[in-house]
Amino acid sequence: MNITLALGGGGAKGNAHIGVIRRLEKEGIQIKAIAGTSFGGLVAIFYALGYTPDQIEELFADLDQAQLFGFGRDEGPSLLGLSGVTKWLWQTIGEKTFADLKIPCAVTAADLKAGREVILSKGSLVNAILATIAIPGIFPARSSAEWELVDGGVLNPVPVAPARALKPYLPVIAVVLTHSLGVPAQAWNIPLPSYLPRPLAQRIGQMRYAQVFDVFSRALDITSRALTEYRLEADKPEIILRPQVTEIDMLDRVDVPTVVKKGEEIVEAHLQQIRNVFAWQYRLRRAIGV
Repeated sequence: MNITLALGGGGAKGNAHIGVIRRLEKEGIQIKAIAGTSFGGLVAIFYALGYTPDQIEELFADLDQAQLFGFGRDEGPSLLGLSGVTKWLWQTIGEKTFADLKIPCAVTAADLKAGREVILSKGSLVNAILATIAIPGIFPARSSAEWELVDGGVLNPVPVAPARALKPYLPVIAVVLTHSLGVPAQAWNIPLPSYLPRPLAQRIGQMRYAQVFDVFSRALDITSRALTEYRLEADKPEIILRPQVTEIDMLDRVDVPTVVKKGEEIVEAHLQQIRNVFAWQYRLRRAIGV
């Protein structure tokens, strides 16, 4: 049984992708290609490099999440930097490129200069990850003479079409980490530097600008959910999985194994649907002689 995976964005929620992959493999389902956006792109690249779900979980669990978001010298304007993430990626992945991957993989970004989606499937893996996770305004964009790249979720929160393009004849399982429409909007919780005294941090959280950002981020949350639903309706993955992770904020410090377990649970709950898709695909191929 062969599939392609499309892994959606969602920050810390994205650890659930590891559990999805692990449970699919346990069921004997082979992932022949993988595409991801934002944190989904991070997981996609590690998996395509040949890391097992257990190895990815261990890598992410061992990270000091408090040290990820410092500012580097050459980073553009943003609320948080990615110097810690960048250092860790270069230590872990180094100079590897998409040519080093074991299976086809693509990650998505949005180009602010051209106003369009960009599918990243060549060149440096580290640069591709830093582009696909660059939440606009929160993390610095990846800039060059030609591009100004930010998080792929701006235009495509769950990259079903890029995943299908990698292996056109395989069913696509899409993993969605956001709420559907019709439930209260969620604000983004931006972690303040750990060195700030608690009273000062509390005061900053009560400032008018913080309240304005709360309204703004909740509006963006609804927009992102609507875009997700429209894209899923247009791109029609064969299966949609929604791990129960919506209570986790994008930049929360999480217990990685607990979130990973959420991914395993959602696959377990949809095993019959997954088997039905494979049975349908088998009958169709026999009918057309493929």
